[in-house]
Amino acid sequence: MRTHWFILRTCISERLAYRGDFAFGTLVRFLPIVSSIFLWSAIYGRDDSQVINGYKLPDMIAYFLLVMVGRAFSSMPGLASGIARDVRDGTIKKYLTQPVDMLMYLFWARVAHKLVYYLVATGPFVFVFYLCRSYFAYAPDLATIGAFILSLVIAFLIGFLMESLIGLISFWFLEVSSLIFIFMMVNYFLSGHMAPLPWLMKIFGDDAASQGTARLVMMLMPFQYLAYFPAALMLGKHTGADLWQHLAVGAGWVLVLLLANRIVFARGVRRYSAFGG
Repeated sequence: MRTHWFILRTCISERLAYRGDFAFGTLVRFLPIVSSIFLWSAIYGRDDSQVINGYKLPDMIAYFLLVMVGRAFSSMPGLASGIARDVRDGTIKKYLTQPVDMLMYLFWARVAHKLVYYLVATGPFVFVFYLCRSYFAYAPDLATIGAFILSLVIAFLIGFLMESLIGLISFWFLEVSSLIFIFMMVNYFLSGHMAPLPWLMKIFGDDAASQGTARLVMMLMPFQYLAYFPAALMLGKHTGADLWQHLAVGAGWVLVLLLANRIVFARGVRRYSAFGG
């Protein structure tokens, strides 16, 4: 634990050295909120009473604000490409010759990144949510808020483990940039970042059987836990047994992805060889 705590402190200090860059990047990330509000207002014709696929205009804007929170936890920019670069140029040897587990080191580095990010972003988030408070019609209880916090932890873990797993594929492939691009595109759609998943379910058809199948498929895939599920539960779309069932599936994906990471890393190290450097 002392090693993990030292890694966390060191990574936090490293991130704080670039706090100006963090602050500027954080402010820029809030600009899409304005365009999203105008876009969905135009789609709904500024009619707050119109319902499209179970969402009114205020629900849709509140949804995208909450999706930003989920994405801030689950997005891991540069993680997969960084692992691939370390494998390709031999830098990964430092994790193999020193008593530091690579995956654990990268995990604490990402925890430090998120801590510093939210240290900078908390003020802007509070300000934006205060300005848009009229869009939040659903008042969650303490249990829902607790489940929301737990869903954000699951979103972070799944996001980290999926990105690291893609990066570890570089033990077998020289270049994984195409796989990262494909993952980003699939993630954009199936995580609910582009639109709520009930909108995408319409592709399967409008009858009850097709919708039931689509809902089951979406629930069993890990992508929805990166953005859609945390936002939807805060809007009251998941309650009671359905809420805890989704949390259980998300926790199950964390365990599956963790096991997959460990197996792939162990097998990758066995076949890895580096020269020079």
